[in-house]
Amino acid sequence: MAITAAQVNELRQKTGAGMMDCKKALTESNGDFEKAVDILRKKGAAVAAKRADKSANEGIVLTKLSEDNLTAAIVEVNCETDFVAKSDVFIAFANKVLDNVYFDKLKTTEALFENKEIQSDFDELVGKIGEKIVVSRLDYITNENGFIVDYIHPGSKLGVIIVFDDLSPDKQNDFATIAKDVAMQVAAMKPISVYRDEVPKDLIEKEIDIYKEIARKEGKPEQILEKIAQGKLAKYYQENCLSEQAYIKDNAKSIGDLISEFNKANSTKTRIKSFLRFHLGDEKK
Repeated sequence: MAITAAQVNELRQKTGAGMMDCKKALTESNGDFEKAVDILRKKGAAVAAKRADKSANEGIVLTKLSEDNLTAAIVEVNCETDFVAKSDVFIAFANKVLDNVYFDKLKTTEALFENKEIQSDFDELVGKIGEKIVVSRLDYITNENGFIVDYIHPGSKLGVIIVFDDLSPDKQNDFATIAKDVAMQVAAMKPISVYRDEVPKDLIEKEIDIYKEIARKEGKPEQILEKIAQGKLAKYYQENCLSEQAYIKDNAKSIGDLISEFNKANSTKTRIKSFLRFHLGDEKK
């Protein structure tokens, strides 16, 4: 049967696919509109496979936080170009992913794609925009005995979630500004852990070896190399452990000092439990 321009245009409006792709799909389906949509969606999956070797370094990071600050979700969804990252269809898909992570309490991308609707939307999106799309990271966090705060840097390329322990509901309003400042600290200063005892041992050993070798090349005696390395390691902790970093709004105090001052003033014992920092281009874990 003959395929009309009106049919092609209608299919294009519904799917966002190219004119030629729409015409081919309608021809293949003998004019059956719903079958043509399915053909295009299946083609989307084929496009995804074809573009598997492409780089998807653009995209957005989104967070969702409960009103009581006890539950949060964070996702990073990637694409190939900034143009697509700013498109309504891509943003809508990313927000749908975020909602699924939040409401279904998901911890892995594998669990996310067990949802047939998400998989269908993903295939349709790839078919529509013709770029590689990746849900690269996600997490769901809950902490009933504390306080969670989120921060999205303008542009949605960087997102942070901070989890605090032991903060009663009646102290949350007083603590909110400090909590947001700590989240911005993580965004700006890229700590690798909250406390020094959380730094991976292999990283510490690597730093010590480097410090010793530098001192050795400077002609320092072998018997004092360990002491020199330990001194430099203390500075490494101050630069890379959140609790020891200088507070970006007042470098005369550390983040640990900031929390301690609040606890002393409010008779509380809150502490930083953990943080998540998703930044486009970071090594995925």
